[in-house]
Amino acid sequence: MAPPPTAPVPAGDAGHPAYGLLHADAERLLRAYQPADGQQELVRLDLLAHLAAHPDAMARSGPPAHFTASCLVLDPSLERVLLTHHRKADQWFQFGGHLEVGDRSVRAGAQREALEESGVEGLRVTPYAVHLDRHALVGAFGRCAEHLDIRYAAVAPQGARPAVSAESLDVRWWSVDALPGDGGLARPVALARQALAGVV
Repeated sequence: MAPPPTAPVPAGDAGHPAYGLLHADAERLLRAYQPADGQQELVRLDLLAHLAAHPDAMARSGPPAHFTASCLVLDPSLERVLLTHHRKADQWFQFGGHLEVGDRSVRAGAQREALEESGVEGLRVTPYAVHLDRHALVGAFGRCAEHLDIRYAAVAPQGARPAVSAESLDVRWWSVDALPGDGGLARPVALARQALAGVV
């Protein structure tokens, strides 16, 4: 008698093999990450320790504190950054979110999120992360308590016209000298500009 067919693994299941590959990719890129300052080094070490303690840290269905990937999108002049007014948090952020089983790497996840949330095709994404962050969540995020965010940077094509996704209240270009919010975007935007200076 043939054994019963194996049930497919749900996309959000932390045991999916794809999350193991993303875990290894995150560890590799965090070990290679060149911190811009002492604070970034502390975050790098914290994220590596979290990976070591949680094999399921890359999945939304893993621990309440889990990894995300995001992308800071700038225009070719590097004078404007494209931000989303996040529906759940009711705040302006860079594009980003949870990793999915179809993401071949953390970078691919960041690029996918940027495309899905901005509607902008042809983004040129840095090959390496430009900023690391760990933050508690504010808003209707369910069981998610903290995001350990690995951030990339990208240049949008000249004249790119963004679109508002279902996850956003608005998507808008902002001057890098007049960013919204409490100042939390200033450092990652500065590091994104620095990383992209040799690209445009």
